[in-house]
Amino acid sequence: MRILLIEDDDLEAELIGRELATIPGSRIDVDHATSLRSGIAQLAKRPYDVVLLDLSLPDGSGLGNLHYLNASAPNVPVVILTNLDNEETALASLADGAQDYLIKRHITAELLRRALRYAVARQDADASLRASQERYTLAVAGARDGVWDWNLARSEIYFSPRWFELLQLHDDGRPTAATWFDRVHDDDLAPLKQALDLHLSGETQYLEHEFRIRNGANQFVWVLCRGVAVRIAGGDATRIAGSLTDISDRKLAEARLRHELLHDTLTGLPNRTLFLDRLEFALNQQRREPSRAFAVLFLDLDRFKTVNDSLGHSAGDELLVEVARRLRMFVRPGDTVARLGGDEFAILASRIIDLADATRLADRIHSVLSLKFVLGQKDLYTSASIGIALSGGTYESPGDLLRDADTAMYRTKGTRRGSSAVFTRVMHDTALDRLELETDLRSALSRRELMVYYQPIIALEHMQLVGFEALLRWRHRDRGIIGPDTFIPLAEKCGVIASLSWWVTEEACRQICEWRNSDPAFANLSVSVNVSSRLFAEPNFAARTVAILEKTGLRADALHLEITENALLEHEAATIRELAQLRESGVKFHLDDFGTGYSSLSNLNRFEYDTLKIDRSFVATSDAMRSGRIIDAIISLARALGMGVIAEGVETGAQIQKLRHLNCHLAQGFVFSEPVPAASASALLQRRRARGGPGYLPDR
Repeated sequence: MRILLIEDDDLEAELIGRELATIPGSRIDVDHATSLRSGIAQLAKRPYDVVLLDLSLPDGSGLGNLHYLNASAPNVPVVILTNLDNEETALASLADGAQDYLIKRHITAELLRRALRYAVARQDADASLRASQERYTLAVAGARDGVWDWNLARSEIYFSPRWFELLQLHDDGRPTAATWFDRVHDDDLAPLKQALDLHLSGETQYLEHEFRIRNGANQFVWVLCRGVAVRIAGGDATRIAGSLTDISDRKLAEARLRHELLHDTLTGLPNRTLFLDRLEFALNQQRREPSRAFAVLFLDLDRFKTVNDSLGHSAGDELLVEVARRLRMFVRPGDTVARLGGDEFAILASRIIDLADATRLADRIHSVLSLKFVLGQKDLYTSASIGIALSGGTYESPGDLLRDADTAMYRTKGTRRGSSAVFTRVMHDTALDRLELETDLRSALSRRELMVYYQPIIALEHMQLVGFEALLRWRHRDRGIIGPDTFIPLAEKCGVIASLSWWVTEEACRQICEWRNSDPAFANLSVSVNVSSRLFAEPNFAARTVAILEKTGLRADALHLEITENALLEHEAATIRELAQLRESGVKFHLDDFGTGYSSLSNLNRFEYDTLKIDRSFVATSDAMRSGRIIDAIISLARALGMGVIAEGVETGAQIQKLRHLNCHLAQGFVFSEPVPAASASALLQRRRARGGPGYLPDR
């Protein structure tokens, strides 16, 4: 150990040196200085482990010597040597940084050894403490968080400068717990205290709680409070310290994200998720208070697709935004308007008294939507089909209510657009029946329940059978024969119409090819197949049709595809390109139900058809003179365009004579034969063949 002895009395210095030399087990080097100035100079030259300082020196006396020495070498421990046996002086020296206070006349080797050892140890401890305090002070000063330290035993609390800065508060030097808790939001105070109590009682390992607190600008900000308690041996908390973090930005981002998750981005209205949540709340309220009736209105804009197709999607978006604005302004406080997707909206109408109240609400919605919409430079009118479902009954979930309102909306959309319908039990049963039928339809092909029927097409001049129209039929395992008017729209809605259409096309081509090859008399038979508009959306529609012809071996000119005008309107550009490819390969085309759709001459001009099919409504009408003129006009138009004509729905001999008189060459209908299975059609061919020539049918 290296010691500096600052002592002006040589005798005293010699005595102390002797005592130091007798300390057992230690090697001690002692340098001697006779003044404070020379001692400080020595400290600047070399390091020492301990300074033994006399308080009475030629150039200084008393505690001033200690002050000067500490200022020059603050990290070297000092042991005071004095002849003054004064307790106050001893305490004052220890308070000012001395590690020990020894009376010279009482000094022994053991006393010196102990004093030196304790001085070094305490100095090291003080240095560690100072380093720790410096780190703590630096950490607190540099922390983004506000630090707090609460001494529960003494009811004293400390807040760091950053704590006050974070809350825009002034530190008056007298902080209390009230400085914190009096500013907590009323709704958040009880949960905060509960979280604090749980931690202080030892039920949670840490304190971590979010709450709102009022800052100096009298605004509430969101903060995250973290803390941990210090406990005595019995587990009781005596102190708790932690931090306060401003999380207002995070809370704002979370709120924005929640809004985006629960609201429609285009209109700002609640989306389906939020609507169902509010609907569930309304259901729970009604369970507690049965008198709190409400209604759900499901709205679907009429002809919205036409707006998108004709004016563009941006115009469609404008319309949706304006519809949302009108509905939002129209409903009462407490009601909810939501956009469920596409052009579908829903309204949760609270405080509904009865059914009449709900229908009056629907009528007012029709009125507000019937007013003119101005989209850019375009004036537009629209309407909505509305389904209504009333609360009460056996509703268990919000989805059931919304489903029933949707069912009612589809009912009115299918009968009279722009009107309203109230959900009834009959609708529910119908919807369930439709769902069951849809499920069965999806597996009907694999169960071999679907079959192709064939109805003859007759050349009226010689009553010769020239071909068949292939018609799909469904023989349900439980319900028997289901008509196409029932299952074809269902197939289109549930997305299986394309697969059914391809199957019918291939099966019809295979069957006709088989008949054509069976007898030279049938070599010119053709087959007509109805083509769903959904098929045009299929990739490589034309190429796939040609592949079917190659697979079955049927000549392309024996396949006649029947297309409605509406199918062309829905897929105009793409459809015409696909049809043109098939026409080049030799496939023939019939325009089905002519006269019942748009009957636009521009459609006939854009694509070259081979045949017009006159709808059965013109053939079977009771006004023979008027229908005759219409049929004559259609035939004249077809002849002028180089097209053939087929009359549908012929049921009597008189109708045959009328069509012959009007020079209509081809016809089909029950008067010749109803649609029959392939086996019956084959038998029909053979009977006609045996009775009078190829495909011959006697005049009726």
